[in-house]
Amino acid sequence: MSGQEEDISLLCFLKICYLDDKGNVSRQVSNPKSFLQLGRNEFRDIVLKIQCGKIQSSFKIQNMTLHTRFVKEGKATISLKQPPLQMFISNCPVGKLSMFLKVLMAKVQKAKDATPVSAKDRLQTLKPPSFEEISPLTAVDINSLNNKVAAAMAKKSAFLQTPKSTKRKRVVGEQESVTPTRKIVAVSRPIAPRLLTTEQKNVMSAVMSGRNVFFTGSAGTGKSFLLKRILGALAPENTFATASTGVAACQIGGITLHAFAGIGTGSAPVQQCFQLAQQKGKSMWKQCQHLIVDEISMVDGEFFEKLEKVARMVRNCDKPFGGIQLILSGDFLQLPPVAKKGQNKTFCFQSAAWRNSIDVNIELHMVKRQDDKNFINILQDVRRGRCTRDVIEKLKATNSHRIDKDGIMATKLSTHKDDVEIINNSHLEKLPGRIQTYSAVDNYPDLSRFISNHCHVLEKVELKVGAQVMLTKNLDLQRGLVNGARGVVTGFDTGQEKLPIVKFVCGTQQAVNYEKWTVKTPSGLVLVRKMLPLQLAWAMSIHKSQGMTLDCVEVSLGRVFECGQAYVALSRARSLQGLRVLDIEASSIRADPRVLKFYSELECMNTYQTEMDDYFD
Repeated sequence: MSGQEEDISLLCFLKICYLDDKGNVSRQVSNPKSFLQLGRNEFRDIVLKIQCGKIQSSFKIQNMTLHTRFVKEGKATISLKQPPLQMFISNCPVGKLSMFLKVLMAKVQKAKDATPVSAKDRLQTLKPPSFEEISPLTAVDINSLNNKVAAAMAKKSAFLQTPKSTKRKRVVGEQESVTPTRKIVAVSRPIAPRLLTTEQKNVMSAVMSGRNVFFTGSAGTGKSFLLKRILGALAPENTFATASTGVAACQIGGITLHAFAGIGTGSAPVQQCFQLAQQKGKSMWKQCQHLIVDEISMVDGEFFEKLEKVARMVRNCDKPFGGIQLILSGDFLQLPPVAKKGQNKTFCFQSAAWRNSIDVNIELHMVKRQDDKNFINILQDVRRGRCTRDVIEKLKATNSHRIDKDGIMATKLSTHKDDVEIINNSHLEKLPGRIQTYSAVDNYPDLSRFISNHCHVLEKVELKVGAQVMLTKNLDLQRGLVNGARGVVTGFDTGQEKLPIVKFVCGTQQAVNYEKWTVKTPSGLVLVRKMLPLQLAWAMSIHKSQGMTLDCVEVSLGRVFECGQAYVALSRARSLQGLRVLDIEASSIRADPRVLKFYSELECMNTYQTEMDDYFD
């Protein structure tokens, strides 16, 4: 890990409430730019060092309580018994806060097993006072914490189970489904999330330096993963995550760019758009310091230009986008902006606003989704619109692939969404047996339509035994239960909700329970939908599949009508063996010449920059 990734200190808004003997607040201090740091003193005690405005304090951590319900909003509370106080943390980068709390909890838990230094030894010591920054988490720390949790769970299971907890056990055949225990070797090595590649680190460095960044790359290069890491590194109160579509916005926990801007479709003149933004989106424009836009390729250039002008007008600042830092992600060689019939289609990079705003352009090259070099090379040719005879022959050869497995059929990606509904409904009707209907539960039923428009989860799902389904949310990464995982319904449990039992391609078979999705309105209201993370998967539109990875894919490219559409469809597959192309012609594979020129210039610029860096090094 880099030094930046190992740093577990926090810069956040902090409010400290000192409590009296009765638990009432006797004194409080707060500061929006407080600094928290974990370390050890000369006796190896865990110490929390705080700088809150002019106040600098150090607290020995022994008995504490963590309140982590709102960690995903950058908020947490640490309660100490000695001295009696509460620390309220807010506006903290989510990723850093999560890591900070994990380290704190693991280190304190491990310290309980150590022999404490006696009061006598503390008084007689000749050691000078010291503070050493705490080391990152190791496998030993994690193992110790996991053992403590497992022991606590085992102690609880000694008591009779309630009917509810008994019902929730997942049963496959006559055996209870058990998640395999992950063995952790007891050696001191840092434990971290998936590490960033060199290119991804360059993007992160540019973002943290405050520059306006556009990062791109072919499908499967980790753009979404990196975007979530960036979101976790920025203060949430002034960072707004948006995307060009509702589905893409839902995947990063944000809102659509149109909803953020508050200017409707953006078709009105600039002055009228400014007035709309003043009424609907002024508070967000004023509050925003970091604006993230995913799937930027589908944002129209004219709309982007208008957005930049509105930003300067609302914020009363002549800097590009009114001084807001832009973090843009997407691949212009995938799906283009949606334009009405007869309307001229322009890309963001063609606008003056783009040229005046973007400081850094970085293309990611390391593909993570596929590991077959032959397939990766085919996809790169398709992405660039290079339609050689060899590429066509290799894709046509997949027509004979047998990719159906254990009753799980390939998902057919269709160019037109109307075809998808017809295919799924007709297949469901042909299956024998009774339909089980599952309806979504929304915390604001009056806003169900808004949730449906900004989230890929349906309001209603109908299933039968034998129905081909797809997961719409990550459930268990280690077992392959990820967004896009394919399966087939094999039955329904005997509980009141009749949850579907699904056999997945990865080999797992289990009952699928309800999950929650959250969507934010422009006013900041958090909408929650509770629904099964399943959808029918005989067919799916290419547009809806963007960003997903599918186990087995069937593609018909005879009716392709957009540049990049064939590439999006083909790149959903993990491997060439899991792909079946029904029909393809040379005309199906094409890329927009304007986009090819943009990427050519981008490549030349990056090559020149690399050569200059090597020269000065």
